[in-house]
Order: sequence, then C-alpha cells, then structure tokens
Amino acid sequence: MTHGAEFGPGRRALLGAAVLGASGAALGMSGTAQAAESARRGDGHGGPAYKRLPVPTVVAHRGASGYRPEHTLGSYQLALDMGAHVVEQDLVPTKDGHLVCRHENDITGTTDVADHPEFAPRRTTKTVDGVQLTGWFTEDFTLAELKTLRAKERIPAVRQRNTVYDGRWQIPTFEEVLRWAEKEGRRRDRSVWLHVETKHPTYFRGLGLGLEEPLARLLRKYGRHTTNSPTFLQSFEPSSMQRMARLVSGPRVVLLGAATDRPWDFVQAGDPRTVADLVKPEGLKWISTYAQGIGPTLDLVIPRDAAGKLGKPTTLVRDAHARGLVLHPYTARNENAFLPADFRRGADPTAYGDVFAAFRTYFATGIDGIFSDNPDTALLAAADHRPQ
Repeated sequence: MTHGAEFGPGRRALLGAAVLGASGAALGMSGTAQAAESARRGDGHGGPAYKRLPVPTVVAHRGASGYRPEHTLGSYQLALDMGAHVVEQDLVPTKDGHLVCRHENDITGTTDVADHPEFAPRRTTKTVDGVQLTGWFTEDFTLAELKTLRAKERIPAVRQRNTVYDGRWQIPTFEEVLRWAEKEGRRRDRSVWLHVETKHPTYFRGLGLGLEEPLARLLRKYGRHTTNSPTFLQSFEPSSMQRMARLVSGPRVVLLGAATDRPWDFVQAGDPRTVADLVKPEGLKWISTYAQGIGPTLDLVIPRDAAGKLGKPTTLVRDAHARGLVLHPYTARNENAFLPADFRRGADPTAYGDVFAAFRTYFATGIDGIFSDNPDTALLAAADHRPQ
C-alpha cells in the first residue's frame, strides 16, 4: 500500500487528535506533569527553560514536512497544531540580506523558480561547501523577487499527497516566522519553541552575507535572545555556534553528520578533526564549553550494519550526558525508504513501516528528543515512552 493510500487526511486527523489526547501537552505540559518531568531530570523549575520541555522532545523537522511542503507557514502551522514541542527553521540569506527559511540556498527543487522565464538567466553552477551544484540560489535574488515564487514538495516521488499543496505558500522570511510564533503564542497562552539552523555560515560569510549578526538582531527584536528564550540555535559548523554565543544567550546545539565528515569551517581553517573526533569524550567536553546540546544523525546513536539494520548503541548518549549536553538526533521519518531495514514493511519505499518500534528503540537509548517529519507519530511514540 502506498503512503497516500495508507495514511489519508482522515487518518492524519485522527493521529493529530490522538496526540493531543494522549500527551495533553502540545507545546507545554501541565504544571504537575512538568514538575514530575523536571524532578526526573534533576533540574527543577530554576533550571534553563529548555530543560523543562517534555522528554522526549519532539522537534518538527522543517515543520510537518511529512504532510506539507517543507519550510512553509503551512508546514509550521500543521506541526504546531499537531502538538510539536519545537518547530525547526533553516536560514539562508537573500541578495539584499534578508533571512529566509529554506533547507538549502539552492531552491531548484523546493520552489517553482524553473517556471519563471524571467529568472532563467540566473540558473548557474556553484560550489557550496565543496559540492558542485547547478540551479537557482537565494543569494542571487532580492527578497521581493523571491516573494514572486511559490513553494513546492521537495520529494514528490515519495510524498505524492504533499504535491496537492504545491504553489499554496510563499517562501517565509524568518521575521515572518517570528511574528507567526508571537501570534500563536498569544493565542495558545504559551511560548512557541523554535529550533533555528544557520546554513552554510562560512560560505555565506565569504559572500559578505554573514548569518549570525542579522539573526541575533532579529532575536533581540523579538525578545528571543536571553538564556530562557524559547529558541534553540543550531549549526553543523561549530564556529557559528561560538559566534552566536557571543551575540545572544539562548541554548545552542552543534549538529553532527556522519563520523567521517569534517565541518566545513574546520576544512576552511585547516582543523583536521572529524565528527568521529567530536563525539569522543574530549570532543564533547570542547563542545560543552560553548553549546548546550548536540544534534547527531541517528546513525551516531545506533549504527546500521551492512544490511541497513540497527546494530548496538554507541556510548554517545552516556558520554554527552556526562558533559551536560542534551541530544536531539535527526531525522525520524515514517516511510520505508528512510527507516532502518528492521522496521520496513513490504517492498514499497513510500509505504509506512513499523515506525513505532523504531521510535521505541531510539528512545530506549536515553536521547532527550528527536527531529521528525511526522510530529503526530513522534508525539504518540513519545507519550508511550514517557513515564505515566
């Protein structure tokens, strides 16, 4: 059975309703439940605000991107309505210095830019963080020009149902998201948590379009710059989080890819360390001097074997916790194509697998949260895991 046929809109609505009923939390917990959770974590109500989030924390990856085109206000809104504890944004700049929400500066696959003949001459080839790409890039457009485009589904072959929303939303600016979060926070009488990533910061700084300073200005403008502000900051480049630590006081997370990867700022600086070095106790100790958490790929928590099945968990959770770091691994998705082989059902890569069993396995390692394209599913799994 295909993804669309198995999980139509009615099923999604039921899942969302079940989440709200099962967790009762949405973006926050009741006072009693929150106190119990804080006691379990040993931080109490006097600790940082991020430590008072429900555990496991569900971070809506690019919004509810399993159901709507990613990084649109529609995707963010659905994630919030489903009850996601935190909603993620990735930031890239425009030619005139505005921060917009796209997973990549290459907008070929996530917008209808190819359908705009007036922008055909801007198709070009660039090297971004050592990777050659051909397409259209945000840094070659003013904000006004980007606003003439419409967002579309990035992986239509896998998420065919999402394509019905192609063209419905524009590319949002980060300031628009901040205003949306303010409005939703007032409506719900609780803070809307965001998880904000600086994308390719060294690359953009080299173009004179540094991300950190304009991001800090916006955070200060909307009161999200303090220690207890409901905003995580994140980057695959440690130096970006070090820079943000000098600008604002919110919690910072270092993202970690494959063990053999080198952060691009390390490459540019001649630092020989790889992710494998950073996940060792000494590397985690270094990260803890300027960040409060890590966002490792799930494979760093439980590696997959040659057949794609899960192996034995690593010591990363234990080692990171020993340094006081929270772990928000990425990314849980419902489709067979993305699941470890142990949890796939049937041969259709677009069909949903045994995702609840996968969540149980990952949550059993002691991770503090997880990024998911399907926040409703993740919330149900988190409610099952959380002590009653």
